[in-house]
Amino acid sequence: MQVKLTEAATTQLKELMVKEIESNNLNEDAGLRLMVVGGGCSGFSYKMGFDENISEQDKIMDIDGVKILIDEKSSLYLEEVEVDFQDSLMGKGFVFNNPNASGTCGCGSSFSI
Repeated sequence: MQVKLTEAATTQLKELMVKEIESNNLNEDAGLRLMVVGGGCSGFSYKMGFDENISEQDKIMDIDGVKILIDEKSSLYLEEVEVDFQDSLMGKGFVFNNPNASGTCGCGSSFSI
């Protein structure tokens, strides 16, 4: 299982995590959960969020100091995915770049394999 974070995504995630820990909304053992769920225009959607609940079945990675958590089912769809953070005139947020996707919807939040 190989997931990538760009430098921009890593920087943003570390800043967000520090803020959440300092405000006592998150404990230091938490990680960033990356998920793929059914739905969206193209069949699958990406989800991400900080998670304190780690399962024995989770794949756990450390990417430049960011703990990544991926459930077994989602790992099938996240191989070689790159997570980026973009701040442009069109908006600000995290973007998933999936080289294995055969199609995406117009808004870029869902994909098909």
